[in-house]
Amino acid sequence: MTLGETLISVWQQALADGKEDVQLERESFPVTVFRAKNLRSVEFRYGDLLIVGIEQNPKTESRWAAMAREGKRIMQFRSAGRYVANVCEGKLLRYPAWAGLELPE
Repeated sequence: MTLGETLISVWQQALADGKEDVQLERESFPVTVFRAKNLRSVEFRYGDLLIVGIEQNPKTESRWAAMAREGKRIMQFRSAGRYVANVCEGKLLRYPAWAGLELPE
């Protein structure tokens, strides 16, 4: 599975399907919920990369938050301290940091 396919799979399992654990190949990663903001998060590995997926907070001022307030399911993904992509309703959007970190397609 490519990195992009993996991010979509994590979004699907954590947000669309509401699973408590994300299954990636032979590994399982728990989905946690931030109590204060009631947002889901999952930390997982893709090869040597540590990636964190965080549900979009609808209470911020970004355009992604506005979409979340409209009911869109959005997960932002971070690696090496930078936001590298998001998945909104099953569609992947790569940020410039993806290329900057030379992440695999």
